[in-house]
Amino acid sequence: MNFDYTRFYMRGWLMHFFGRNPLAAEAYEQAFKANPQSAQAARHLASIAAQKKDMATSEKWFEAVVQIEPGDGNSWFNLGFVRDAAGKKHEAVEAFTQAVTILPNLDRAWYGLGLAYAATGNHAEAARALKEAVRLQPMNGISYYQLGMAYYHLHDPENVTKTATKLVTFDPKHAERLMHDAERADLLHLLPEPLR
Repeated sequence: MNFDYTRFYMRGWLMHFFGRNPLAAEAYEQAFKANPQSAQAARHLASIAAQKKDMATSEKWFEAVVQIEPGDGNSWFNLGFVRDAAGKKHEAVEAFTQAVTILPNLDRAWYGLGLAYAATGNHAEAARALKEAVRLQPMNGISYYQLGMAYYHLHDPENVTKTATKLVTFDPKHAERLMHDAERADLLHLLPEPLR
């Protein structure tokens, strides 16, 4: 048994539990030094850094996690999230792609992938990813809105119409926003009376 690792990890866990994150991070770093194969210590360090909005440090630790456990789809998602938040859209695409490859039913990873692709200007891939997100979460209005906007940027009015028509049945507010942002005043008649 690695007693140094256990001692530092447990101290980190206690400090984390009591909300003393700077002390928790110090202890988790010591634990990671004692056992550089501890994905859990790296995961905690990534999470603490993300809470502080220190995306560069969080990215470093999530990269360590996926090196240790390359099959951890949720950590690939988290890596994509922090890269996206740091403005690293192409790198976010890479991480989200790994996440959906490992966990193909992880709707939030498909959504993140769609947004990251859209931010890089690849609206065809954005639409493909967002179609999967809405397939997995068919009542998620914001995903439908983003899908409609991907179609708008692809100059595909037929699919904008289909998306808005579906969206208006369960989320009229996002449907209205889509119609406005996609410059589709011709669809406003689909909205319930108070939103027209």
